[in-house]
Formats: sequence, structure tokens, C-alpha cells
Amino acid sequence: MSEGLSKPTQITSLDQAEHYKWGGHDGTDCDGWYLVKTPELLIIEELMPPGTSETPHLHSKARQFFFVLEGELTLEIEHHHFVLRPGQGIEVSPGSVHQTFNMSSTATRMIVTSQPPSHGDRTEA
Repeated sequence: MSEGLSKPTQITSLDQAEHYKWGGHDGTDCDGWYLVKTPELLIIEELMPPGTSETPHLHSKARQFFFVLEGELTLEIEHHHFVLRPGQGIEVSPGSVHQTFNMSSTATRMIVTSQPPSHGDRTEA
């Protein structure tokens, strides 16, 4: 492969994706998998058990889109609550304070897309 060319297209799956833990007091309550991780784009799948949440925060550059695959996700954006169910998504603009919650009795699986990537662009609110 010549320098400057992108890598060939490949299939991505959770069993091959880089895994990380996040959320809760110890940062280990929820799971995430990097499906696409480039300098321009981040697509992750996340799993939030019942009763879990993250801390309120914002991204100064990253625009995010949360899309629910399973379960129910409550997303607070600038003091407004939105309840998302499977097949529903919502965009979070750069600079908007937001926080995710799983207030349901079942696990929530979602896809989170960030452009540019949100890691390293997070300020606790």
C-alpha cells in the first residue's frame, strides 16, 4: 500500500473492536466498542445497564448523534429531557451540555457518532 492511501475496507464487529469501560463512580459501569476510530470520525457502540448514567459535560468541537438500538435512553441536553427508544436518535451540537441516563429496567444499546472525535474534547459541566 502506498503512503497516503487509506487502508482497505473491512468488516467490523464487536468481537474485533477495541473495548473500553466508562461511567459510574469507578468508570466501569458501562461498556463501549470503537467501531470506527479515525482522526476525523468516531463511531462507537455503547451498552448501559439499568440505572447507569454519565456526568454532565460538553464537547467544544464534536457534533454527536445518539441512536438507540435496544432499550430506552434518556438524554438531557441543555436542561431538556428526551426519551429515545429503538430506532430513534438525536443530535447534540458542539457546546451543548448533555448527559445520558438509562432510567429503565433493561439494558440500553446505542450507537454514538462523533465528528470530529469527542475524546480529548470533553469538559465536565
